Amino acid sequence: MMIDELEYLKIENQTTEFPKHFHETFCISLIHKGIEQIEFENQSIFSEAGTISITNPYEIHSNPLIDNSSQLKFDTIYIPGQLMKYLLNGKNIKFINRQINSTKANKLFIELLDALDTKNEDKVAHCLSQFVAVLKFYSEENKTEYSGLNFNSFNQINTYIEDHIYDKFQLNELSKIANINKFGFAKKFKGFTGMTPMNYILMRKIFSSKKSINSNSELTEIAYKYNFTDMAHFSKTFKRFIGISPKTYKESIVD
Repeated sequence: MMIDELEYLKIENQTTEFPKHFHETFCISLIHKGIEQIEFENQSIFSEAGTISITNPYEIHSNPLIDNSSQLKFDTIYIPGQLMKYLLNGKNIKFINRQINSTKANKLFIELLDALDTKNEDKVAHCLSQFVAVLKFYSEENKTEYSGLNFNSFNQINTYIEDHIYDKFQLNELSKIANINKFGFAKKFKGFTGMTPMNYILMRKIFSSKKSINSNSELTEIAYKYNFTDMAHFSKTFKRFIGISPKTYKESIVD
């Protein structure tokens, strides 16, 4: 079982909006305080305290703030699609109703979080299996594999971005690679991905940099490695996409 691929975050007093983004995993959150809003292309979901909210892998969404004075508190567990499939005996699932109101599910969510803190693989595996068994009742079969966004004719651009993730990108540069003017490129890219090119690049940089952070990381070095202007720029952008600063994230890691 791929327990090492499980990750979780605890967010307290979230007061900033998340821009459009996606996760390569199932993103499963238990709301403790406030109301979470998830904005999809054709749907808005509002989850109150005591609710579990779920986004499927590669599902583009944003998280506006309902009230700038409100403070949102939630925990999130990220379960890779392949791990979910393994636990369900090879069955792919997706969540159409992305909200779960279940005392049992909440209890198992918290037990799984506690198990993850212990780093005990047997305990994590047991709690995860129980939690996923409950989640299954709120899902339906997904006929296809989760394989990422459909970049259509921009697959070359996506490959270029991933291969040059540490570089500084310019819209003119990317549009030349795509052999289209920059305005047409930006419009078509957003049409395929749901995000502007620069928003997508920042998201990929932040998610990539997050994977490189450990308890001994020098955050300033990482900021410059990914071509952010300075530590303040890196920290602000990191918090926009992750919900906490890179310093707080680093402090939460137990190797």
